[in-house]
Amino acid sequence: MKPTQDRKIYLSPPHIMGDELDFILEALKTNWVSTVGSNIDYFEEEIASLLGVPDAVALSSGTAAIHLALMLLGVDRGDEVFCSSFTFVASCNPIRYQGADPVFIDSDEETWCMSPETLREALKDRAKRGRLPKAVIVADIYGQVAKMDKIRDICTEYEVALIEDAAEALGSSYRGQAAGSFGDFGILSFNGNKIITTSGGGMLLCPTKEMGAKARFLASQAKDNLPYYHHSEIGYNYRISNLLAGLGRSQLRHLKRKVELRRAVFQRYYDHLKDIPGFYFMSEGKESQSNRWLSVLMVEEQVAGCSVWDLYEHLKQKGIETRPVWKPLHQQPIFKDYDYYPLEQERSFSDYLFQHGLCLPSGSNLSLADQEYVIESIKEFITVRLG
Repeated sequence: MKPTQDRKIYLSPPHIMGDELDFILEALKTNWVSTVGSNIDYFEEEIASLLGVPDAVALSSGTAAIHLALMLLGVDRGDEVFCSSFTFVASCNPIRYQGADPVFIDSDEETWCMSPETLREALKDRAKRGRLPKAVIVADIYGQVAKMDKIRDICTEYEVALIEDAAEALGSSYRGQAAGSFGDFGILSFNGNKIITTSGGGMLLCPTKEMGAKARFLASQAKDNLPYYHHSEIGYNYRISNLLAGLGRSQLRHLKRKVELRRAVFQRYYDHLKDIPGFYFMSEGKESQSNRWLSVLMVEEQVAGCSVWDLYEHLKQKGIETRPVWKPLHQQPIFKDYDYYPLEQERSFSDYLFQHGLCLPSGSNLSLADQEYVIESIKEFITVRLG
């Protein structure tokens, strides 16, 4: 069987639902195409209402949202900020934008997100040194929400601010509470590969209307409220356009369906591949519902008779895009000089995940025929490999 389309099967392509043009055309017809307009206002209100947060600020990227959160928390040069190690680099880069120093925390084995126990040990160690971090950035990984109740309690105990990077987790929940709503600030991403997209964009979820207003001010070049251009603070060009916010509003209407579709994609992979020796999948945390943004397969080489890289190369030859899981940030050359707290003294779980994990095509618009082709290609590889 071949892919249904005469092109590559992509990892997580945008899923256009058909009514996006209505919102975009409205912005064009009314001539509100820049960083002001009703689509922006409504998009912010709809996200805030959906997630149950006081305010939401639509921005050009999730990275911009993290940067503004750090600014609003007063993070500055010489401060430390704890950050998940098993995540995309965008979770950490804004720490360096502010001249602060990242400290990396390992993941737990159940959720693959930041380990609460390791976080506690790291904070205890930093407290002994008289150097508590200014904030903790916890990334929700592949749609899985971290153990945010425990993490929030630990941060409260040590009086450290909490930022929840839910860039990958819109539509997920933990104990019935929406991803992105647990921290002092929350972060969403609407990049092209996310569960809903504005092509590029993000959202800062704020604890108060006042903080939201301050974020909008900083994101709009920090222009003071005067009839002429007057600036008493450094600002940024971080606001989303009214055109792209319209795209986001239309996509948001289909969020529930897109979550259902991605969860179905994961379930088919699991049902067809779970019995292959040495194969297992990212589990769903207790009391959680993951949007299954990406379906992640783990390959134990000694049992499966192949490595995750062997499988990656085979699928690549078949026109199937896969991707190794996040390379931990503490392994990245740009962060090699910063501290890292592993799960156990002699064992880094993030390193283990990187050695064995592979993300499979997971888009909500992945056809059944294309997914069957991926599954058959994997089974074919295993059969040939094992003779």
